[in-house]
This record gives sequence, C-alpha cells and structure tokens, in this order.
Amino acid sequence: MTLMLLDSASLWYRAYYGMPDTLLSPDGMPVNAIRGYLDMTARLIGMYSPNRIVACIEGDWRPSWRVELFPDYKANRLEDEGDEEEEPETLTPQIPVLLDLLDAFGFPMLGVDDYEADDVMATFAVKEKGPIRIVTGDRDLFQLVDDKRDVKVVYLARGISQHDLVDKKWVADKYGIPGDRYALFAMFRGDPSDGLPGVRGIGEKGAAVIASSFESVDDVIAAAKTGHDALTASLAKKIIDGVDYLKIAPTLVNCARDVAIPAMKIDMPDKPADLSEIYALKEKYGLGASVDRLISALRW
Repeated sequence: MTLMLLDSASLWYRAYYGMPDTLLSPDGMPVNAIRGYLDMTARLIGMYSPNRIVACIEGDWRPSWRVELFPDYKANRLEDEGDEEEEPETLTPQIPVLLDLLDAFGFPMLGVDDYEADDVMATFAVKEKGPIRIVTGDRDLFQLVDDKRDVKVVYLARGISQHDLVDKKWVADKYGIPGDRYALFAMFRGDPSDGLPGVRGIGEKGAAVIASSFESVDDVIAAAKTGHDALTASLAKKIIDGVDYLKIAPTLVNCARDVAIPAMKIDMPDKPADLSEIYALKEKYGLGASVDRLISALRW
C-alpha cells in the first residue's frame, strides 16, 4: 500500500525548465510545465505502483511563522518589488490549468494555509503507514527518511531516468553523517536556496563533523562551551558565535510534522464514468500524448 507524495511545485518547476518552451496550446499558450508534470507523474506511477497518492501544494511558500523568526527566509526568491515569489511569466498561467486537470483526474490535492508543501508532506509521512515515497527535487526532505517505516525520497535532481531513491544509507554515503541527522547537518551548513545562511564559517565539512558527533543543536552548543574533543577550537568558536541563529534554526529547517490535515480520501483516482472533461482540457490545451500516458499509467 505505497503512498506517493508529490512535491508539486518542485515537479512543475522541473518540468518547466526540462521541457521545450515550443510546446504550445492551440491558442499559443506554453504548456511545457503541464505536459512535463503529467509525463513525470505517469512514469512515477509506473515505476512505484502506488496505492495512495497526494499532490501536495504550497499553502504559503513563505510561512509567516518562519518569516517572523527569520525575516530573510526565502527573501532571495522575492521580486524586486512586492512580496511575491519571482516566477517565470510563462509558467504562471499554466499552474491553474494543471490543477484543473489534476482535479478532473481525481487526484487528491492538498495545501494548508501558512504551511509549505514540505510541511504537508512531512505530516503525511509521520501519520500514514509506509511504504511512503516522497517525490521532490529538493534536499530538505532528506530529513524524513525512515528505514523502519520505509519512508524514502525519490530525488529528481538528475531527472526521472537517473533519480536517486534516498534512504539513510544514501544520506550517510553522500554526506558522511548518520542517515537520520540530515536536518542537523543542514542547520549548520545552511541552504542558499532558502536564504538560510547556516553558521558563519561552517561549511559542509564542518557541518558533517558536527552531525557525526552530536544528536541535537543543544548538544552541540553545550559541547562547544565545554571544549569537547570532537570540536576544534576554531569550530567551537564559530558555534558559540552563531548561537543566536542556532536558537531558531531547528524551527526554520525542520519540517512541521503536526499540520492539521483534513479527513480526505487519498486512494489512487478511480476511473470516472465520463472522461469528457479530461478530453476537453486535452483538446483545448493541446496536451496530446501526455494525457494519454497518464490515463494508461492509471490503467483506466
């Protein structure tokens, strides 16, 4: 009974940049993100045969409670003016069409106000029974891998054909840390894509030393103050100098795992009695074989 959680924004951005912008609807609107998302979803369903699925979307890509703690949270993604995420102008009109199409197919979709899709996926990952496969192109969700409950990340950084299936061993081999300490590692290393600086002067190697030796931020701070053997004097000083940031880092970096998820059916979509709405959208936007591939993957 595999549950597949789709990080939808990650997928449609990846589709947008991975598919040619010459893919147009009959009236000339770009549809590369729509077609790429449908194609990826069809392939993923074929590869992993999920019994349950949720397309997770952003309730708020920059939640107020994270911004209040750290005003620069994802500020690097803001437009020069206003408070909206900078989004390619030819992607923006595709998203409502894609969501209408997913709705027509009957895919469960969820976004929760003032939470990111990561938080929604994290909550599903801890509340639902495994196996669980979290599909994303972002590293943030490596913190959720859990071998006992069979929670793994389908990591798309290298594309569908060469994607990585991330478990604790993968994290350990990649970063040289215990596989369940990715979040701790990220707190010290930082994450430029989210505008998170990490601790000044501590890069990936220093963060790996810390995550390999300690289990929590509090343990690290205490060790730095007492001169623990695992920390050089230089590393200890950087940790102490970064204490103010480290006080808020766990809330910024850790996914919320207690989002209020409404009661909802998350089974794979049943074939509707009438496919006319899907075919109408297919014709209107020139989605061709992408719609057909998804229908085939669903075995309708």
